[in-house]
Amino acid sequence: MSHSAKVTVSPVDLHMHSRYSDGSLDVPDLVLRASGRGVRLMALTDHDNTAGLAAAASATRENGIHLLPGVEVSCQWNGVGLHVVGLGIDAGCPVLQAGLEKIMAFRDWRAMEIGQRLAGAGMPGAEEGARTVAGSRMVGRMHFARWLVQGGFCGDTARAFELFLGSGRVAYVPSDWIPLPEAVSWIRAAGGLPVLAHPGRYRLSSPRLRELLSEFREMEGAGLEVCSGSQAAGDREYLGRLAREFSLAGSVGSDFHGPDCGHADIGQLLPLPEGVEPVWERTGLAPGCLSVSSC
Repeated sequence: MSHSAKVTVSPVDLHMHSRYSDGSLDVPDLVLRASGRGVRLMALTDHDNTAGLAAAASATRENGIHLLPGVEVSCQWNGVGLHVVGLGIDAGCPVLQAGLEKIMAFRDWRAMEIGQRLAGAGMPGAEEGARTVAGSRMVGRMHFARWLVQGGFCGDTARAFELFLGSGRVAYVPSDWIPLPEAVSWIRAAGGLPVLAHPGRYRLSSPRLRELLSEFREMEGAGLEVCSGSQAAGDREYLGRLAREFSLAGSVGSDFHGPDCGHADIGQLLPLPEGVEPVWERTGLAPGCLSVSSC
C-alpha cells in the first residue's frame, strides 16, 4: 500500500475495551457494534484482566464473529510505561492469572490512594464514585476523570487530567508496573502472541524504539501494532518498516473505548502495509478470506 492508503472499515480489529476495564460499553453491546460495522475477527483486550472473555465468546458466537481471546498488560521498559496485547490466550492459565492479579492488586491500592488525595483536596467520595462509574473491579484514572466531570468539578475528562490526575497534579499516583519481560512471559505461558500496542504513542526516539523492538523480539515478542486508532495515521509506513526489520508480525486495532471516548470507532483502520505479515495468520483461527488489505 502507498502513503495514500485510506482508512476503511476493516474486518479485523484486535484491540478494544469493554466496561471490564475502561471501556464504556458492556461486552454484548461492544460485540453487537463490531458486528454492525462488519468486523469478522475481533479481540477483546481489556486492561490487566480477562473477566469479560466468557461473555465475549458467547456474544461473538451469536453474531457470527471469530474471537481471539485477549488482554492488554500494563508494564514498563527502562522507565517507560508500555502496553502489551496478548492475542489468542488461554484465559485459564494459572501463570497468566497470577500475574494479572498482581497488577490488579496494585490498581486496587492506587484507586484507594487517588481517592484519598482527592478527598484531601475537597472532593470526598471519589473512590466509591469511580468504582460506580467503572462497574467492575478495574478502576483507572479515566473512571476518576468521568466521576469528576459528573460531579461538576471540571468540564470534561481532559480537564480532569489537567487539573487533578495528570503528572504532578494533586491526585497523581505514579504507576509501578511490572517489567516488560514478565508481561511477555505470562502471555507466552498462556499460549498467546505478545504484541506491542500503539508504539507511536510512546514518544520514543527512533534509536530508542529500535532498542525496545530488538529486546522485545529477543524475549519472544511476536507482533507490533502497526495500525492503531490511538496513534497518528502517519506512523503506519514507518512502523511497517520496523515490523519487517525486526521480523515482527503486524497487528491492527482501533483501541476502541466507547462511542464518545475520542479514539477511532471499531474497525476504523488503515490496512497493513505491503510485506507485513498479519499477526492473525499466526493464530490458526482466522479464515483465509479475512484480510485487512481485501476490504
